[in-house]
Amino acid sequence: MKKTMNGAVLLSLAALIAKILSAVYRVPFQNIVGNTGFYVYQQVYPIYGIGMTIALTGLPVFLSKLIAEQKNKEQQVNTLIRVFVVLSIFSFLLFSLLFFGSSWIAKGMGDIQLIPIIQSVSWLFLLIPLLTTTRGYFQGTFRMMPTAVSQVVEQVIRVAVILLAAIMYQSLEWDVYKMGTVAMNSAWIAGLAASLVLGIALLREKLTDEESSSQLAIPLEKVSYTTLTKRLMTEGVAICLLSALVILLQLVDSFTLYKGLTYSGMSSQLAKNAKGIYDRGQPLIQLGMIVATAFSTTLLPVLSRAFSEKKEIEFIRSASSMVRITATFSLAATTGLIVLMPYINQLLFGDRSGVRVLRVYMLAILLASLIGTYNAILQSQNHHYLTIGALLIGLLTKWFVNNWLIIKFGTLGASLATVLSLGLILFVIQLGLPHTLKKEVAKNRIVLKLVSLSLIMAIVVGIATTVVENGFFNGGHRLEAFTLTLIGVAIGITVFSYGLFRLDVLTIREWLSLPFGKKIIRKQVK
Repeated sequence: MKKTMNGAVLLSLAALIAKILSAVYRVPFQNIVGNTGFYVYQQVYPIYGIGMTIALTGLPVFLSKLIAEQKNKEQQVNTLIRVFVVLSIFSFLLFSLLFFGSSWIAKGMGDIQLIPIIQSVSWLFLLIPLLTTTRGYFQGTFRMMPTAVSQVVEQVIRVAVILLAAIMYQSLEWDVYKMGTVAMNSAWIAGLAASLVLGIALLREKLTDEESSSQLAIPLEKVSYTTLTKRLMTEGVAICLLSALVILLQLVDSFTLYKGLTYSGMSSQLAKNAKGIYDRGQPLIQLGMIVATAFSTTLLPVLSRAFSEKKEIEFIRSASSMVRITATFSLAATTGLIVLMPYINQLLFGDRSGVRVLRVYMLAILLASLIGTYNAILQSQNHHYLTIGALLIGLLTKWFVNNWLIIKFGTLGASLATVLSLGLILFVIQLGLPHTLKKEVAKNRIVLKLVSLSLIMAIVVGIATTVVENGFFNGGHRLEAFTLTLIGVAIGITVFSYGLFRLDVLTIREWLSLPFGKKIIRKQVK
């Protein structure tokens, strides 16, 4: 458990740095290109997001499980080579679909001018085999550093290219679509940089282990291409789809929201502006899901081993701890963002437009985080079809409900449809969880305690920030929004942390497994 948590912390730190960069670049980017330019970028972003989910979390998680099942290093390497071959074919097909089908995709989104932007992001998919196999190998052997470093490098270079595109848009007076094309080229440029980092890490390991590997002369059983392809299309696809869940829902919005707004009578320019405001929620959701995503990523190899070795008690104990920890952090993030949304929105994007829409959207953090954790548990038990079925039900619900709700409520309807779809997916997935796990997770009335604690935190933070804003500020300035956000975060963390310990939400074992858990316990005892 301690090793798993350390890996989760490392990936959390890397993800935090990457997501902070992702959130920070959106501030000057949106300010320079405006809501319409943001709309152009965000329309195609889900395609990039799906590619990065496959390369960063989806398939590497599947491969980490596959690697953990192998008996020795030679089998691991042999398996990775065969996976690389299969993924190369798969990636080329995806690239061809996007590049040569870009006009069809753009027409489906209702904006034919998006064609070159879609084509520019398609090149990223050719890098998926290398990014996936190397990250999966390192995570499967419980070494998270190469993945963490490559993730940070990738994000730094990507952000630099995007901001350069925004500056050139302003100085050279480009139109928003040319800007979007250059900005999306950041996907494959950053992917090349990450591939270089991972390739160097792999080369160093090969040179270090050359002598020991040469001593292996026993013929080893090889996994067939048929078996690998079958597992990739079931287990791998299930993990990828659930890892990219929020992005897939955003992809549905790319095909339906803009067209739905114009169909309801809104002008093209106003619809693009409204979609740009709605898309502000995406980086905030990603930021709120960082910790939960990292725990789910490092959880799968450990649970797979416990399940394959028939250590049921260890499996249930580890899985229940992960669920409780994920629920705790994701609920705190969801509540905090909902309460502080007016200030965060103004701080990051310059105004408070769409606060109600974004508040509803933030509920996706809690639901998607729990879905990710439950999915990791089911994947470790080789339950793939239930998760795929749940995802399909959710996506179909989002697609059909979206059109009706958008026409009736505008962008608020899209937020409601997302939350409804995620809730339905979570309900279906829970049906497949072991009864002993459900019982273990629910013990000590954790749900009631977490909900009560979140309400208390929301009330205290809401009252405190309102009093400070009305008593000391005039409103309308980013500096004031920044100050109010800091005050709210400080109060929220204090109230929630104190309540966690006093209400015994987490067990002593769970506290000790967390970073600085021992120090926190000592301070609370004193």
